[in-house]
Amino acid sequence: MRQVLIVAPQFPPSNLQAVHRNRYLATHLPKFGWKVKVLTVKPAYYEEKLDYELEKLLPLDLEVIRTPAFPIKPLRLIGDISLRALWWHYAKICSLAKKEKIDILYISIPPNYSSLLGPLIFRRFGIPYVLDYQDPWVPPQPTKKKFLSKHWFSERLAYLFEPWVLRKVSFITAVAEGYYKVALMRYPWLDSACCLALPIGIDEEDFRYLDTHPRPPYIFDPRDGNFNFVYAGAMLPYAYAIFEILFKALVIFRDKFPSFFKRLRFYFIGTGKSPNDTKGFNVKPLADRYHLSDVVFEHPHRIPYLDVLNHLKNASAILILGSVESYYTPSKVFQAVLAKRPIIAILHKKSSAIEVLKNRKATAKVITFDETAILDETGYIEKIIQAIQEISNVYSSEENINWQGLEEYRAQKITQRMAELFENILKSKRSDDNG
Repeated sequence: MRQVLIVAPQFPPSNLQAVHRNRYLATHLPKFGWKVKVLTVKPAYYEEKLDYELEKLLPLDLEVIRTPAFPIKPLRLIGDISLRALWWHYAKICSLAKKEKIDILYISIPPNYSSLLGPLIFRRFGIPYVLDYQDPWVPPQPTKKKFLSKHWFSERLAYLFEPWVLRKVSFITAVAEGYYKVALMRYPWLDSACCLALPIGIDEEDFRYLDTHPRPPYIFDPRDGNFNFVYAGAMLPYAYAIFEILFKALVIFRDKFPSFFKRLRFYFIGTGKSPNDTKGFNVKPLADRYHLSDVVFEHPHRIPYLDVLNHLKNASAILILGSVESYYTPSKVFQAVLAKRPIIAILHKKSSAIEVLKNRKATAKVITFDETAILDETGYIEKIIQAIQEISNVYSSEENINWQGLEEYRAQKITQRMAELFENILKSKRSDDNG
């Protein structure tokens, strides 16, 4: 079997969003003739709250190599886990490459500094590497960061390192096309034929695990007689305009339909300023400004992944709120589809998530916008009010899902395409070696 080494500083029991792309690939690649090893970090070096139940979703025979990293205690000089683990990961890859054949080095970012291993290992051992963008590394436009701040340094390092990393990359993948399009525009020497969008995808096994390990939701009671909307995921910097319009719509809804409004509840989970901060509210201050604290509730800190799925599964309906950034595509759309609950989505018209939601038929109400149209608040407010009214009468079931249309988004199918991509890289490398 050919062998791929997945470099994943964040991997279960880490509970951050980046773990799932690598988890799916590590699970399904062996079905397509690829032996997998995962290089990650020992749990003691993570800052986030750990979720050991996530490890039960991994294959029992998966080889996971865990290294030390630079500690954050007693003094936190460096926060980024990929930077703290960089030396140990470089040393371990060198050790492995001397002992055995590594055919492909696969690096998914963020965290971003693991990408530096690609060119370093390629120059020393000639191992081709694939870089996967789960988020853009360099912003489309320079942002206004405080001079000499941590974010200021991070952005400038991104501008410095990204072109160096991409000079020798064999292939670029991304969860959405817009994520690498920014790089293609910035570096004319990049070949668009060596770029491919592959979403994180859907894996029904996660929900099947929930079926065999049931647990009650603890943020709300699904039997309380209310209509409970759930939004689960980070509060994006460029999503505030969407939240503003939603809350303005709720204010008007309250005035027009007071008795119906009393049954509505909106729960925002994991939307806080940081994964572990129980008081780092982002949504609550906005809701308070619109006097919606009786129906809008924020649980700011991150909860375990399977608990997120369980709350989605027990919701009356699911909210998906996008960003005014055209390239942003929320990966949470796949979890929402599998939860089999009604969905209201407010998304940029270029979001690839719209195509996924089309396979939910009548159970998904999708409201689209672009950078200019969103300024017309009145039209969107009416659409949101109408969507809430209509979705309250929709009951989702498996029959409402067009599984055939979702086939290309299944994690196993996406992994198959990744395996084919790896094969093509090796064929190209053999052709180059043979002159």
